[in-house]
Amino acid sequence: MQKYFLCRYEELAEGQSKGFSLGDTAAGTDNVFAVMKGGEVFAYKNTCPHRGINLDWQEDQFLDPDGALIQCASHGALFTIETGECIAGPCTGDSLTPIPVEYAQDGLYALLPE
Repeated sequence: MQKYFLCRYEELAEGQSKGFSLGDTAAGTDNVFAVMKGGEVFAYKNTCPHRGINLDWQEDQFLDPDGALIQCASHGALFTIETGECIAGPCTGDSLTPIPVEYAQDGLYALLPE
């Protein structure tokens, strides 16, 4: 596994989302995002399973207006934060690609296969 530093703990608050560029375009995982919910961090590849495009139009905006679900800015598909499963929209039943997260003393890391 290859580790990529995402952010310090204080840079991702409860109920917020944040995007990260890992710079690993060859592996197809150059963009990921994370959401803090219930004190836990959930991270996913920033790619909608419907069209293969980024989920966000504005920086760090991955959640619906209520902050309860991940929302694709392109066509409004909704995904659960905890599992990444699409529960509404053209890709219902599909899921976002999860990215394992490591909690370290200095912050959060994404773990990606080499």
